[in-house]
Amino acid sequence: MMLLRLDPAKAPAEGPSPELMEEMGKLLEDMARNGVMLDTGGLRANEPGSVIRQVKGKQTVLDGPFTEAKEVIGGYAIIQAKSLEEATQWASRFLAIHGEEWEIEAEVRLVEEPE
Repeated sequence: MMLLRLDPAKAPAEGPSPELMEEMGKLLEDMARNGVMLDTGGLRANEPGSVIRQVKGKQTVLDGPFTEAKEVIGGYAIIQAKSLEEATQWASRFLAIHGEEWEIEAEVRLVEEPE
């Protein structure tokens, strides 16, 4: 799984450009054609949401939006790669199409599969 993290204050105010969306579409098509893409989606940074925190069995619910957060998870992609290295290469390609105007980070994690 790739978790795409960004600082909304450092992202272009107008959001992704039409050119970026076109390049992203091409990359996603390439990933699908290679049998890598399982699911992907964007997450709304400053929209309503909630965080449920549990400490010593007691839960607290925090309602969003969380505008004070410096970083948000702006999207995700679930891919099926042969190795961590291959998954990292796909994540690198995804970040590269964003160009210099975006400050964005991808965290690549392995999904625990049932035995």
